[in-house]
Amino acid sequence: MSVDVLQEKIRKMKNPSMIDLTLKVQDLPPQLLEQAQSKAEAYGNFCLEILHALNGSVPGIRVGFTAFAVLGAEGLTELALVLDEAHRLGYYVALEAPQVFSPMMAEAVAESCFGPDAQFPCDGLIVNVYLGTDVIKPFMPYVKEYGKDLFPVVRTSNKTAPELQDLMTGSRLVHTAAADLVSRFGAEVYGKCGYSRVGAVAGANLAESLRTLRTKYPKMFLLVDDMDYSNCNAKICADAFDQFGYGAVVCAGPTVTCAWQTAESDGTDYLTHVVAAAERMKKNLTRYTTIL
Repeated sequence: MSVDVLQEKIRKMKNPSMIDLTLKVQDLPPQLLEQAQSKAEAYGNFCLEILHALNGSVPGIRVGFTAFAVLGAEGLTELALVLDEAHRLGYYVALEAPQVFSPMMAEAVAESCFGPDAQFPCDGLIVNVYLGTDVIKPFMPYVKEYGKDLFPVVRTSNKTAPELQDLMTGSRLVHTAAADLVSRFGAEVYGKCGYSRVGAVAGANLAESLRTLRTKYPKMFLLVDDMDYSNCNAKICADAFDQFGYGAVVCAGPTVTCAWQTAESDGTDYLTHVVAAAERMKKNLTRYTTIL
């Protein structure tokens, strides 16, 4: 499944959202923790229940490798189960890769996530571009030969991101220099929808940055991240889309997965709140973005 399929799912569902299943164990509904044999099992069960509850209404999900890995070997077993079930249900699956610090480890991660016998299969992999081209290159054969997608992170939403990512380097900001590097890889692998299978992750809190990325890189598919942040909103995210409502997907996590915590709920009806929050996210996004 490639970015072409993701774009088609977005068009058919009229929903440009992606739900991030990454969260802390402390944020799981209490009864799940009580019923499960371990924290890892409770986390896996929570993710599986959300997948079934949102099936057919949300085009894609995002999963964090580290969130499962910190739960030990059983956590990685649960991760594999969640990824398999997400694929079986027809979701586009984006996986936030384990941190890669060398070309050797990039090769290992590419094989384990993109290879024909992948332990953690996904459609798109979120990676860190700031280590340079030699940790991006090992993923490219899989993008070219297997139709996989790559989403290097160029701009994040956290409060201190400007300390480095918005510094000037020559006439460019650091994160636009990163986007320039990504775009060179993307030029090799355009999909049928017109967007490259090498996209980029961009923060949802900077309208100017999103407008710049959309204008300067019209063929770069954008994964707009962290709509959960208090200074992010659907109006800002709209700047990531083209005139037809294509070219981007917007990701949110706790505002959907932990919606039961902000409602008058004891946690027993958490799926009701998850579904309602996902629907609100869709309505907010499509208020400002028309998907033709």
